[in-house]
Amino acid sequence: MIPSVFDYVAPASLDEAVAALASAGEDAKVIAGGQSLMPVLRLRLAAPTVLVDLGRVPELRGVREDGDELVIGAMTTHHDVMHDPLVGEHARLLAEAASTVADPQIRHRGTIGGALVHADPAGDMGASVLALDGTFTAVGPSGRRNVPAADFFEDYFTTALADDEILAEIRIPKHTGWAAHYEKFNRVAHAWSIVGVAATVAVENGTVTQARVALTNMASVPIRARGVEELLTGRPADADTIRTAAEHAAEGTSPIGDGNADVEYRTHLARVLTRRAVTTAAGL
Repeated sequence: MIPSVFDYVAPASLDEAVAALASAGEDAKVIAGGQSLMPVLRLRLAAPTVLVDLGRVPELRGVREDGDELVIGAMTTHHDVMHDPLVGEHARLLAEAASTVADPQIRHRGTIGGALVHADPAGDMGASVLALDGTFTAVGPSGRRNVPAADFFEDYFTTALADDEILAEIRIPKHTGWAAHYEKFNRVAHAWSIVGVAATVAVENGTVTQARVALTNMASVPIRARGVEELLTGRPADADTIRTAAEHAAEGTSPIGDGNADVEYRTHLARVLTRRAVTTAAGL
């Protein structure tokens, strides 16, 4: 199908982008890499009057350090997140998750910010940012504000961003030296996750000193597996500990049943994939 008619704006700075979005009104859409939005436009599931393209805003790209945090521009591609040395050193979980996103073509075009704002519960990056206690920096006519990852995702395809705000960057506390793994299950290669698990752990002298685990597609938003984290922390990093902790992965979740998997199967997958993710992260 052919998209409905819209005006196109390509600002050269973040200030220009914010002004363009504010003047366009509530029917405007922001486009980042376009890997999710373009199919929606072609199917006319969205019919914006104005499209604000962030592709020419250089300040929204790249990774830098800011004290104890990494700052990742919202327009940084999945490929660049996957290969950035700072991400690999201080937020390995993000690199692991980015490597599982779709296929190389989409990883070169799609952006971390676009994926997070799209807020598909089957998307892979949200759980990883949540597990790392990330913060989202939104910019609008009223200025900047920071939204913790736990408050950013509100429902299916819904975030805390206002209609006139743009996601500028994602701030991640450094998890230097933490091991990590992202484990997902899908029916065919490059498909959305039926269930995914983002796990990162700090291990010292054979003991798990800290653990962060978050789940993909086990609720309308990414969700932390708090029970798993509690049962891992302070215990030996061995198979028995991980197996026991993983049995609690589905606690507090609310998975849906659909054509890919029913609720019981998703619950089973959460436990199995959590065990695999933590086992791999712990190097066992």
